[in-house]
Amino acid sequence: MRGYYDPVGWAAPPCGTPERPRTQHPRLVPTEPMRTNSTLILLIMTALLLASGCVYQAALSQGNLLDQEDIDQLEVGMTPGQVRFLLGTPMIDDPFHENRWDYIYYLQIGRDKAILKRWVSVIFDNENVSEIIRDQELRPDL
Repeated sequence: MRGYYDPVGWAAPPCGTPERPRTQHPRLVPTEPMRTNSTLILLIMTALLLASGCVYQAALSQGNLLDQEDIDQLEVGMTPGQVRFLLGTPMIDDPFHENRWDYIYYLQIGRDKAILKRWVSVIFDNENVSEIIRDQELRPDL
């Protein structure tokens, strides 16, 4: 049976076998310390600095995605349940103006300005739609 491996060499052999000389393993021989190359470090740091400016920015979609077909189906006289089924939960549900639901959506791709902006307001009177305000202007800097 072989003895276990010792990082410095072989352990004492089992009884009755001649002892091997303890030599250091070739991979464990100390080497000269590595010298740092300042040019290489400077090159790596410069590459990291330049690459950090090229960060991918994903498309940003905020609000309720409103299809024109769904907006066209809105009619005066609909109930809040019908509007919620058609357009979903409003983005802005103002507790101070419970009779007004605002649906806002914008899509921004990368660092460009928003390419798609929509703002539709639905105003209720006696639990029925009384007015629909379509295509309101959002801030131009979005």
